[in-house]
Amino acid sequence: MATEQRPRTNVDDRARLARAAAEAGFEDVLVIERDTAKRILTDRRRELLDRVHEGGIESIRGLARALDRDKAVVSRDLDLLFEEDLIEYINDGNRKAPRLKHETILAEPLV
Repeated sequence: MATEQRPRTNVDDRARLARAAAEAGFEDVLVIERDTAKRILTDRRRELLDRVHEGGIESIRGLARALDRDKAVVSRDLDLLFEEDLIEYINDGNRKAPRLKHETILAEPLV
């Protein structure tokens, strides 16, 4: 009697990729869907992530200043990255400082 295999889903693929990354020594891995990556990881937002990754960012205003970008646009981009679980905010008085939420962020492969 043949067993019926359930169809592979994107969730299965992302879980498998996260496990493989963990087995390869990467910790705290977030795997995002390819459609999400395409939508949110613009060049400007990747620039934000890179700068936040470098550290030393004490506020959204400071990040905008470091990148010579408008604070309102940076804030909107960061909020989107927050909604997608890529960053978190550390509150310090009146300031919100963005931090990467995960050590490693991977995008789901195309195939």
